[in-house]
Amino acid sequence: MPDAFTVLWTHDTCRALRKAGRVNERPPVAFSGAHSSLPAWTGARSGDEVYALHVNQREVFVVSRMRVLDMARRDCCGAAPANWADTSYPGHGDWSMLGAGGCGAEAVHVDATPVRFDVKIPGDLLARLTWRNSRGRTRGLKYVVDGRLERSVSLQGFYRLTPEAADALADVVDSSALQ
Repeated sequence: MPDAFTVLWTHDTCRALRKAGRVNERPPVAFSGAHSSLPAWTGARSGDEVYALHVNQREVFVVSRMRVLDMARRDCCGAAPANWADTSYPGHGDWSMLGAGGCGAEAVHVDATPVRFDVKIPGDLLARLTWRNSRGRTRGLKYVVDGRLERSVSLQGFYRLTPEAADALADVVDSSALQ
């Protein structure tokens, strides 16, 4: 059975998506990295789902749900850089704000829902979301007060959801597609 993960997209990333006119478009790629400038998509495999989240005014939104296709450099990525000044992924320039220029960036090809900023995770669900680590320990989201997220620190990174939390987020995304 595929796993599901969350990744937090920063205000800068979301601002760049809006500025580039990527709202309502489906990203074909995201980027993983070994440096703290990018989340490392550790543990993700083909078929897994990744929920890109964004926090705005203490509310949490699902920006896109991405199904991982592969984590390999393809022809669509363009030529690999010959030196440090070359663009890492010239074929994905339209989506470079997702981390193409990050230190040690690696392309993750995805089948994604359109980028949106109106798919809010209900406050009661925020308090019930849970993640599990590789040892099977679970944790909830910290700093949820009255259905709002006071601090986003526990979302920063790339984390595996529990099956129940993944199903709940899938329901949020699927119900928003009907609107």
